Amino acid sequence: MHKDLWERGCERLAAEMPEQQFNTWIKPLPPADVSDGGDRVLVGLRVPNRFKLDWIRSQYSARIETTLSELAGMPVRLELSVLQRDASGRPATASSSSGAGAMHLRAPSTAAVAAVPVRGLPGLPDDATSAQDVPPESSTAREALRPAAPAVIGVRGERPANPTGTLPGAPVAQRGRLNPALTFDTLVPGRANQMARTAALHVVGAPGQMYNPLFIYGGVGLGKTHLIHAVGNALIRDNPDARVLYLHAEQFISDVVRNYQRKTFDELKAKYHSLDLLLIDDVQFFAGKDRTQEEFFNAFEALLAKRAHIIMTSDTYPKGLVDIDERLTSRFDAGLTVAIEPPELEMRVAILMKKAIAEGSPMPEDVAFFIAKNVRANVRELEGALRKVLAYAKFSHKDISITLAREALKDLLSIQNRQISVENIQKTVADFYKIKVADMYSKKRPVSIARPRQIAMYLAKEMTQKSLPEIGELFGGRDHTTVLHAVRKIGGERQKNTELNQQLHVLEQTLKG
Repeated sequence: MHKDLWERGCERLAAEMPEQQFNTWIKPLPPADVSDGGDRVLVGLRVPNRFKLDWIRSQYSARIETTLSELAGMPVRLELSVLQRDASGRPATASSSSGAGAMHLRAPSTAAVAAVPVRGLPGLPDDATSAQDVPPESSTAREALRPAAPAVIGVRGERPANPTGTLPGAPVAQRGRLNPALTFDTLVPGRANQMARTAALHVVGAPGQMYNPLFIYGGVGLGKTHLIHAVGNALIRDNPDARVLYLHAEQFISDVVRNYQRKTFDELKAKYHSLDLLLIDDVQFFAGKDRTQEEFFNAFEALLAKRAHIIMTSDTYPKGLVDIDERLTSRFDAGLTVAIEPPELEMRVAILMKKAIAEGSPMPEDVAFFIAKNVRANVRELEGALRKVLAYAKFSHKDISITLAREALKDLLSIQNRQISVENIQKTVADFYKIKVADMYSKKRPVSIARPRQIAMYLAKEMTQKSLPEIGELFGGRDHTTVLHAVRKIGGERQKNTELNQQLHVLEQTLKG
């Protein structure tokens, strides 16, 4: 009775949905299993991986059920399931989302794409809710089901004894120099990394298609390395045949030098040009190394030509890189460039509490707020502060409290309070923008002075414990509303203006150094 229900539903959805959304997420799905469920129709859909399952369920399942119910004239229940694989990696019978032995549709706590909005990402329309820029012919379902690929070339150029490049019995996630502990589940999401994290999740769902290359930049210790490891681990989890390699830029440089000495550049090309995903950290280390840049350019072009994905990190945006060939920087900037910012207060608190639980010593929220307010630089410093507090509590046999935290971190707090003051910020900003320190207190309003003054106010609010009225007083007796306006203005522009963001990173690092 309802044998052609799915076909008719697809025709209706194709007419109602944006073409690229339909072609990306609905059209590649295999024919649905339609059966009679008594008072309703059961429609079973199989998807190639959990990423697609979570995304289709959150974005389209209600719409699909409504459309099919209208066509069937009775309620329709949609059942989504992941297409499982057998031991050889071939597709096996999918487990249903309901019933005995089911793989239930539960979204990972942090990996579910639905939890992160994608509106506003460069390259997507304002009303975009999915990877609708993906060309229709590029189906991740077909990619996920492709036959096993040739073996990954080993880290020294030789072929490993098995296709995964690991010792027999080694965890799959340890392939490609990936750290299995660095996943989307262990990455604390927040405004500071939202855009980068969302783009990374789209790469997992559609490797080689959207945002290629993906260039992530930001200061030290902000989570760039964690994020790209998370992409590699997620891709291997969803596609065990994927050839993934993570390395620091210095490791690539060493490979080039070694192969140059041995005259074995064919091995170098075989190693890098055969990858499905290349994750490379700190590309600023390529500066001034012409042969390395030449080889990376060749690998870059070869990977893009075969629709492999490249994700890079750096401490600065592509156009800010020095002593790197312009043809490379222009290609770095050709995909999507996103920044990871220093974490905001709430995110720092969440990081501390999550890591404390992971260490087996849950932290009271008020203590986490105390530490987060005083350690603002980056995640790495937060982790260092947390370890000091936990060790101090353990050795002194005391409960974790604000008093204990203040005692454990007294050296750090003393140095911080001595180094960063409003006066120091005013001098640093004045020197950077080549104005007089006295201009910070003056009533002059030309843009060349007013702009640095607003930036100094913003940094004073972000990097000191001063209140808005106190900051206003130190800027020539200005009202606290003037300071609030400056903080909101610069903070808002920082999210959109790459050049301003980079200038603020430099100022922050200078003040912390």
